[in-house]
Amino acid sequence: MNHSKHTELANHAWSVADLLRGDYKQADYGKVILPFTVLRRLECVLAPTKDKVLAEYERLAGQNIDVARFLRRASGHSFYNTSKYTLKAIAGDPSQAAKHLLPYIGAFSENAREVLEKYDFAQQVKRLDGANLLYRVVGRFADLPLAPEVVSNHQMGYVFEELIRRFAEQSNETAGEHFTPREVIELMVNLLVAPDDDALSVPGVSRTVMDPACGTGGMLSAAEEHITRLNPAATVKVFGQELNPESWAICRSDMMIKGQDPENIKFGNSFSDDGHRGAHFDYLLANPPFGVEWKKVKDEIEHEYETLGDSGRFGAGLPRINDGSLLFLQHMISKMKPVAPDGKGGSRIAIVFNGSPLFTGAADSGESRIRQWIIKNNLLEGIVALPDQLFYNTGISTYFWILTNRKDNDHDGKVVLLDARDYFAKMRKSLGDKRKYLTAEHISEITRLYGEALDVAQDPEHPLHGKVKVFANEDFGYRRITVERPLKLRFEVTEETLGQVRESKAIQKALDVDALEAALKPLLGQVWMTKRAAWDALRSAMAEAGLVWPSGAPFQKALRDVIGVRDPEGEVQLVKGVPEPDPELRDLENVPLNEDVEEYLRREVLPHVSDAWVDYEKTKIGYEIPLTRYFYVYQPPRSLAEIDAELKTLEVEIQALLGEVTG
Repeated sequence: MNHSKHTELANHAWSVADLLRGDYKQADYGKVILPFTVLRRLECVLAPTKDKVLAEYERLAGQNIDVARFLRRASGHSFYNTSKYTLKAIAGDPSQAAKHLLPYIGAFSENAREVLEKYDFAQQVKRLDGANLLYRVVGRFADLPLAPEVVSNHQMGYVFEELIRRFAEQSNETAGEHFTPREVIELMVNLLVAPDDDALSVPGVSRTVMDPACGTGGMLSAAEEHITRLNPAATVKVFGQELNPESWAICRSDMMIKGQDPENIKFGNSFSDDGHRGAHFDYLLANPPFGVEWKKVKDEIEHEYETLGDSGRFGAGLPRINDGSLLFLQHMISKMKPVAPDGKGGSRIAIVFNGSPLFTGAADSGESRIRQWIIKNNLLEGIVALPDQLFYNTGISTYFWILTNRKDNDHDGKVVLLDARDYFAKMRKSLGDKRKYLTAEHISEITRLYGEALDVAQDPEHPLHGKVKVFANEDFGYRRITVERPLKLRFEVTEETLGQVRESKAIQKALDVDALEAALKPLLGQVWMTKRAAWDALRSAMAEAGLVWPSGAPFQKALRDVIGVRDPEGEVQLVKGVPEPDPELRDLENVPLNEDVEEYLRREVLPHVSDAWVDYEKTKIGYEIPLTRYFYVYQPPRSLAEIDAELKTLEVEIQALLGEVTG
């Protein structure tokens, strides 16, 4: 089915909005249209075996056995319906529509009813009936051709996504939180699974796939289709969790229709209510919401972090409260299969991020420690930079992170960075913020380039050499060193100094500030270049005024801070014979882990400030992945002659336009 066909089906379903107008707000149209579309799809899927199920249901009536098991077998699916009614029959009896529709829904197996309950469907039925619209809405959906032989499961996903997008637009929600563009998913699945193509071709192979933010299930479906396309005899079991009830309901119904176990699609928050606790999977993939805060589950996450540490999901660290991206990644890593001594087992992960997880957070911050843990444990295989404007809900640049705990020998200790930002085609008509898309050729080339990345990076003559870089794990680490410079002061008494004397708490405790101010007034305007000379003069002035010089260190430090003035030519202040650092001149420098700090100091710092030193006690370790910096290509500015010529051309054009206006 082509694009126009699934748009036509979505238009058919959305045409119900014409009936709802006036009785429903635009933002509520989806509350009717989405569940009725799901209901109609379930009905169409069950239609071929409906008579068989009804006959079996009648035969087993009153018997003390597991009836559901027999009915599932009769339906050929993991769900069934025991009602004799159909939507067409219900629509044909307008006055009894609600009376028949609610029992019809109730006759579905429990797993199908649970899907419809997430839409609060019974309430919508009553509301439609009260507005005398129910039979007309039912009739509209009874004519929607959603039989599997007409609309494949893959294409049904497109229909649902188109409806969700329209619903999101009407209610000012973010459609992109619910699904990912299919061509982006295809590329993501390729990068996730491609290295295992040979292993997946083995007869009898079985794999599990998990998405902790599965939305409508597009990624799970694509992964299953990819594996079964390689090996039609492969067994693929999919697992997911979703927080949005409408998206969960669509995903669960989609998995039921495809013969997957709907119980594997859990509802709820993956952080606070892990629906797959203790489980491990072969492949994990996700497109979690970008930059979403985790304040609502803060207590649960912090409790797990503090009590379980490394044995929990978040032992590597906690990111800032306003971005839970790296929490999702840690959650997924915790579900990787361990690698057996014979090398079997292990997992692969693909996740979509914006730029923030690459570099946000200074050394020793939560984000930096998470990156450090991932990279030092040799989990990060590669990062692919994608074009901007690929997603429906954001125009920003995005990145695939690919992780595995079973790197081959060639990739061991290395990370591949691939710049795919130039691989895109422009859409004829934008969808939200999505103005670009990936063609099949783009997907194929990026997949091939990622697979050949190590060879391409080593071959300067390769035409795509500039698109790939390979780094050692430690290349992303750095030391954040603290560069200190000595505090240099001259000393003077001024009107401002005397004012500060009165305000100093430490001086107030040691002396009568009125008397001290009076004692120091004769020194107004005097300057001393050493502390000893200043102290001698101050002692003498205080003695003449009958004041005793306090012996406590707090007084002397407070007095120095008041009359001391920073001066590059001033005296270096010492503490126990060691230069005192000046906080105002303190600087922070990032030094690569594989570089000697003292050598860096001699090369980068001392030629400019010869008296600087490193306070090693303040050194912190950080990890970041400045991908755009690695791929930056210097573009020299245009020549002045070229700019001048362009300005003259523009002046001529402006004059011509002005002439047309005034003429």
